[in-house]
Amino acid sequence: MLHRRGTLELVHYHAMADEVYRIPLLIVMAPTNKGYILDLTPGQSLIEFLLKRGYDVYMIDWNPPTMSERDLKLENYTLDFIPDCIRRVQQDSGETDVNLVGYCAGGMLSVIYQSLHPDGPVKNLACFTTPIDYSKMELFRAMSSEKAFDLDAFVEKNGVIPADVVASGFEALRPASRIAGQVKLWDNLWNDQFVKGYRMMERWGNETLPLPGGYFKQTTKDLLRDNALYEGTLRIGGQLVELEKITVPLLHVVAQYDHIVPPDCAKPLVERVGSTDKEEVVLPGGHVSIAAGANAVKRMWPKLDAWLEGRSL
Repeated sequence: MLHRRGTLELVHYHAMADEVYRIPLLIVMAPTNKGYILDLTPGQSLIEFLLKRGYDVYMIDWNPPTMSERDLKLENYTLDFIPDCIRRVQQDSGETDVNLVGYCAGGMLSVIYQSLHPDGPVKNLACFTTPIDYSKMELFRAMSSEKAFDLDAFVEKNGVIPADVVASGFEALRPASRIAGQVKLWDNLWNDQFVKGYRMMERWGNETLPLPGGYFKQTTKDLLRDNALYEGTLRIGGQLVELEKITVPLLHVVAQYDHIVPPDCAKPLVERVGSTDKEEVVLPGGHVSIAAGANAVKRMWPKLDAWLEGRSL
């Protein structure tokens, strides 16, 4: 661990190759989930894959926020946490340029950061399953509508939004998935590797993190209800977030069967940014399996490596 400040944690994984790419890689995880989904077990680890390919990898991971962090907002993540970690990566690596990789809401935070720092140190931006058009997250929007609950009263009462509340939102999107997973586990009890992988994925899924009330309130109102990122009306620290200000090379990996960030929710990213070097890749898989698991090893990981290698020199 390179740095820890409350809910924020910056981890450094050292490259495991004789020749190391010049530009370090900083991965930004979603504040709802721990980063070890990308480092499950040898052979099932995107981190390990990147290290062996010669990348110097850093990760912004998250810890449960304390009550003193209840008021953290998007401003804290995009104007403080990410810039601070980029500076620490620069200092630790000795390099000015940094490649930024964001997963899910980590991608959303990375996109907001980059739009507000278009001339900053980020050389290339890669995102996985990053939500942009929240009107396409229909069930999430229904669950978070003004008719569904009183947002202000809920946040005021809780301060920090409990993990089970956050997790219940994800589980509601696929209510039969847990039962189906148990059936699949039963059918594969003879396969030690499958059982180990299943248990680790299950543990990760059960470790959803609580969220600062300020972040929850802002993302619910501005993103889910008002769709402000897509509409171009989102303001962070008084600054308008304009996706067209992003001009660095961009890769966006979209999961074809994503039930959390449907393809139609993710697709506007490449359409809206001002980059001339930009690519969208739609791969078979779901929200998690696109980045972790047997299919990710064969599909997403090699694609990310192929895209980064010539841009990391």
